[in-house]
Amino acid sequence: MVSNGKAAEHPAASGPRTARRSSRIEGIRAASPDKSISHRAIMLAGMAQGISHIEGLLESADVLATAGAVRALGANVERTGDGQWQVKGAPQWRSPDGDLDLGNSGTGVRLLMGAAARFDLTARFTGDVSLSSRPMERVLAPLRLMGVTTIAADGGRLPVTLNGSTRLNAITYTPPVASAQVKSAILLAGLGAMGETVVIEPEATRAHTETLAPLFGADMTMERDGAGLVARVRGGKALHAADVHVPGDPSSAAFPLAAGLVAGTGPVTVTGVMTNPARFGLYRVLEMMGADISITPAGSRAGEALADITVRPGTLKGVQVEPHIAPSMIDEYPILSVIAAFAEGVTHMTGLAELRAKESDRLAASAALLAANGVKVELGEDSLTVHGMGQGDVPGGGLVKTLHDHRLAMAGLVLGLGAKDPVTVDDVAMIATSYPGFFDDMAALGADIA
Repeated sequence: MVSNGKAAEHPAASGPRTARRSSRIEGIRAASPDKSISHRAIMLAGMAQGISHIEGLLESADVLATAGAVRALGANVERTGDGQWQVKGAPQWRSPDGDLDLGNSGTGVRLLMGAAARFDLTARFTGDVSLSSRPMERVLAPLRLMGVTTIAADGGRLPVTLNGSTRLNAITYTPPVASAQVKSAILLAGLGAMGETVVIEPEATRAHTETLAPLFGADMTMERDGAGLVARVRGGKALHAADVHVPGDPSSAAFPLAAGLVAGTGPVTVTGVMTNPARFGLYRVLEMMGADISITPAGSRAGEALADITVRPGTLKGVQVEPHIAPSMIDEYPILSVIAAFAEGVTHMTGLAELRAKESDRLAASAALLAANGVKVELGEDSLTVHGMGQGDVPGGGLVKTLHDHRLAMAGLVLGLGAKDPVTVDDVAMIATSYPGFFDDMAALGADIA
C-alpha cells in the first residue's frame, strides 16, 4: 500500500493569485476525475461486502474528507497508487470515535447523513465555516420522516448529531427544491428501509446515485417523467463490492474550456468528459451562444458516457438562459457569467435561487466578481443579467472576493486571462476542494497565473 488513505503531499496553493493575458492559451488536457461520482463510489464501496477497487478517484480535499469519514464509520479505505483506491466495506457501520469533519463538502456531508441513517449508530457531522453556514434541514426533514432523530444548530445547520436506525420507514417524497444531494441522501437511507422508497423530482437532477448504486447490487431504478424523474429503491438488499473507473468531471472541465473561449490562441481540448444530460447544461448553452465547440464521443466509464470536447476562440453572443436549464448546470453559473462578459449582447439567466445556498451566495458573488472588473450586471432575487462587452474589451483590473468558494476563485482567474488588465482573486486555497490539478492544467495550456 502507498499510504493509509492520504494522497501524495504537494505544497498547498493559498493566498491571492493574479491572472493576466497570455501569449498562448491552447493544448490538450485530460478531464479531472468527477467529484460527485468519487464521493458516491467511496460511500457505496464502504457499505458493500467485499473489496472494491476505484480507479481515477478525485484526490481533492472534499473527497479525501469523505474517505476519512467512511473509514471512521468502520470501512477499510486505503490509497494504493495515484488515483487508485481499495475499499474493504463494512456492511454494518458503527458509531465513530469522534466528529465526522467533512470540511467544505456539501455533497459529502449530505450524502453521508443519508448513508449513515440506515445503521444503528450515532454520528456528529461538522464542517468548516463555509459548510457550517449552509442549510442541512432539506436533508434532515425527509430523514426524520424515515425514523432518524437529529440535533442541529440553529437554522438546521452544522454541527448535526444523527441517530440512525436499522428499521427505517420507506417514504415517498417530493423535494421542495431540486437537489441531487437531497435525492441521493434519501435513496442511500432507503437502502436500509422497510419497503420501497420513492423520490419524485418535477425537474430532474443528476442521477449518479441511481446509475452507480446498481453496480454494487442495489435494487434501485429510475424513470423519466417529462422534465422530471422518479427514483425508487427497495430496502433490504445487501450490497456487494464493485470496481469503478471514475469519469471526467464536466464542472471542472468548464474552466480550461472557458479559458480557450475567452482568451484562447488556438484550440483547447479536454478529454474524457462525462456527458450525463443532468450535468451538461453549460455545453448546450455554449452552443446557443455560437461557441466554436465540438463534442466527440469517447466511450464510457461507470455507466456514464464520455466525450472529448474542443473549443476554439471566436465571437459569442448573449442569450436567454431559461430556468429549466438550471438543474443541469447549477455549479457552472459563475463561469458562465464570466463567459457572458466576453459575449456580444446581453445574457439573462433566471431560476437561480439555489445559487444563494451554495458555498457562498454564488448569485450575488458572481455579480460582484463582474462588477469589480468593469462589467455591467443586474442582480435579481433569482436572476443575473450580464451586459457582454465582446472579446478583448472586458476591462479587468479588479479584486475578486472569493468568499471561500472554489468556483468563484477559478472563474475570477479565467476572467483575468481574457481581460485587458490583470485580475486578482483574494485566495485560492479552496480550489483544492474540487480541482487539485487546476493550476497544473492551466499552466500547461499557457495561462499566466502568478
